[in-house]
Amino acid sequence: MRAATMAAAHRLLLGCGGLGLALLAVAAIAAGAGPAAAVVGKKTAVVSLRELDGWGAARQQDRPSGRRYADAKRAEMLGERKKAGAARQTATTVLELKHHSLAAIPDDPASRNAYLRRLLAADEARANALQLQKNTRASTQSSAGSSAEIPLTSGIRYQTLNYVTTIGLGSGPAANLTVIVDTGSDLTWVQCKPCSSCYAQRDPLFDPAGSATYAAVRCNASACAASLKAATGVPGSCATTAGAAEKCYYALGYGDGSFSRGVLATDTLALGGAARLDGFVFGCGLSNRGLFGGAAGLMGLGRTELSLVSQTSSRYGGAFSYCLPATAAGDTAGSLSLGGDASSYRNKTAIAYTRMIADPAQPPFYFLNITGAAVGGKAVTASGLGAGNVLIDSGTVITRLTPSVYGAVRAEFARQFGGYGYREAAGFSILDTCYDLSGHDEVKVPLLTLTMEGGAEVEVDAAGMLFVVRKDGSQVCLAMAGLPYEDQTPIVGNYQQKNKRVVYDTVGARIGFADEDCSFV
Repeated sequence: MRAATMAAAHRLLLGCGGLGLALLAVAAIAAGAGPAAAVVGKKTAVVSLRELDGWGAARQQDRPSGRRYADAKRAEMLGERKKAGAARQTATTVLELKHHSLAAIPDDPASRNAYLRRLLAADEARANALQLQKNTRASTQSSAGSSAEIPLTSGIRYQTLNYVTTIGLGSGPAANLTVIVDTGSDLTWVQCKPCSSCYAQRDPLFDPAGSATYAAVRCNASACAASLKAATGVPGSCATTAGAAEKCYYALGYGDGSFSRGVLATDTLALGGAARLDGFVFGCGLSNRGLFGGAAGLMGLGRTELSLVSQTSSRYGGAFSYCLPATAAGDTAGSLSLGGDASSYRNKTAIAYTRMIADPAQPPFYFLNITGAAVGGKAVTASGLGAGNVLIDSGTVITRLTPSVYGAVRAEFARQFGGYGYREAAGFSILDTCYDLSGHDEVKVPLLTLTMEGGAEVEVDAAGMLFVVRKDGSQVCLAMAGLPYEDQTPIVGNYQQKNKRVVYDTVGARIGFADEDCSFV
């Protein structure tokens, strides 16, 4: 082990919340052999269609090496791994990331169709809200005399393919709460007692009265003014109730009518094992409404002072990463790592970095620059490549590209995929490039490669290329969509980030990508 730093690593359960997607099975499994991804050349993959639903559960028996890995890493992470030499101490908390559907995808064709349409409609609303946020933020900043304040939007208000983790909050003992992880938000909040209006959640409500370390944030604290405004777009308000000391109140409102309102507070945050953070600032929601999928609240992994990343920077160095599993069924799992200790990764390729771009008009978000694209190894040209910032987001499902880029990618994909003899099918919701793959046990799929500023290349995994609409394979679509206008912000969604180690280094201002099998059991 390198003599560099002391790394303390811990584990806790991280799952995928929201509605599960029908995923195209990646890695054809030979009879009697372990899983093997059949790759044709470097830019094309062969994927199996024999298991459209529930294939992840079936593969649990086919992946003993994955379970051995998970058990070994769990045993390792529960203890402290000491590294002598450096005076500074850092830590990496490794969380198991696992798909967990709140509702099974219906088998009935009509019900399945309606289910997936709702999912994609919600994702479209999320993507549209992000575009709206860009315009309203810029408008607010340019109008110094305006009293209008526009709050930050968050993907958790829609039951899309979000990811959740269980945290501990409070003391004596800590309450275990399942929260949705969102790179597009900053303020972490949970529903609290006494709740005047709360949506249904799986965990018991957090009770501030049961925690000896809970304290409301005072109105004269910087967290109530500048920090809260930077995180949410709205500064805190002050009020006194029943003779108690003045408290700072937050209010998050969303365009679809969802909201969280409550007291800005501090308490002890536990991330598993001995990883505890005293005085963690969070929102204690007393009135909340929206499609939060039964989660207790939200964990903000954005960029401003109130985000978990910023509040834990002394421990984790302002770095985190995740690896999103390709399957939505069974016990397969990926990982979320808080901290920059790469020994917790199992990437198959070296991490390639590109510049992390900050946008003053949208401070919480992570941006990068995509300068080139290729489909099946053939480069495409488009005016939108390298023309503006691209948002990378864990809360959006389907990648959105500018019209020029999407048009070029779609045309080349259709040329190659159609050339393999696959029949076209009707479009579905926001997905306009679909095929009838019924009767095929396997299909050959051209892969999309994105070239980032600085030369880093990211090849989209086959699991992120196709979206299965019909269980019999008669409607399978290219899992990308075009934006209406060229000047809108492209978004790299989580569907195209599967089987990738995505590293966020806020101190070094860079984002890294590496291939990694994220679906171990």
